Amino acid sequence: MCLRPGVVPLHTAIQSMSNKAFRAFLFDMDGTILSSIAAAERVWSAWARKHGLDPATLLQTIHGVRAEDTIARQGLAGVDPRLEAESVTAAELADMEGIDAIAGANMLLGTLPPDTWAVVTSAPRELARRRMQAAGLPLPQVLVAAEDVASGKPSPEGYLLAARQLGVAASDCLVFEDAEAGILAAEASGASVCVITAAHVHQASHPVHASIQDYVSLRLTEDPKGGFQLNLV
Repeated sequence: MCLRPGVVPLHTAIQSMSNKAFRAFLFDMDGTILSSIAAAERVWSAWARKHGLDPATLLQTIHGVRAEDTIARQGLAGVDPRLEAESVTAAELADMEGIDAIAGANMLLGTLPPDTWAVVTSAPRELARRRMQAAGLPLPQVLVAAEDVASGKPSPEGYLLAARQLGVAASDCLVFEDAEAGILAAEASGASVCVITAAHVHQASHPVHASIQDYVSLRLTEDPKGGFQLNLV
C-alpha cells in the first residue's frame, strides 16, 4: 500500500472512526473509481504545446479541478477559459483509449443501493458519463459535474450539493478522493475522507485520512441502526 504524509492505513482509520455508520458515499471520478489519466494527459499535453506551455509543468496542476479553472490560472492573453475548456472537453470526448475502472470499484458500486451514492466530478457531465461507460461502471442517480457548481474543487460546493440531493448531511457521508483539490473540498464539506492511491499519489500535508490502494478488499455492511460500516476482508 502506497501512503503519503497525513494518510494512515484504512484499518487504523476505521478504529478512529469508532465504527461510524455512513448514510451515503460520494465518489470523485477520475483517479478514484476509474483511471483516465493517460487520456487526460495526452489531451492536456497537446493543449500545452499549442499555447507554448511546458506540458510537464501543466500536468502537475490539472488533476481534480475543472478545465476552465486550470486554463484561467495560466493567464494567457486573448484566451477565453470557457471556450478553451470546451475545446479541451471535445478532445477528451474523442479519446477514450485506456480508460479502466479502479480495481473493485464496479463490485462496490454494484452493491450500494442507488440512493446511497453519488459521483462528484470536475469533468463536464457528458465527459463523465462517457468515461464511466467506457470503464464499464454503473451510472449514478446523482451526478454532480463541472457545470452544476459555481465554484469547482477545492470548494466544497459539489460535495454539499450531492449530499443534499441524496437527502443526507455531508457529515454523514464518506468521500472517496485521490487529488489534493478534491480532498480539500471533501474536508471543507464536513464529510469523512478515504484516499484512493491506485492512480497517483500527491505529496501534500493535511489531516489524517484513511488510505487504500483500491476497493478489492473493501466491504460495506449494513448497520442495524441504519447506514453502512466499512470492513476489510
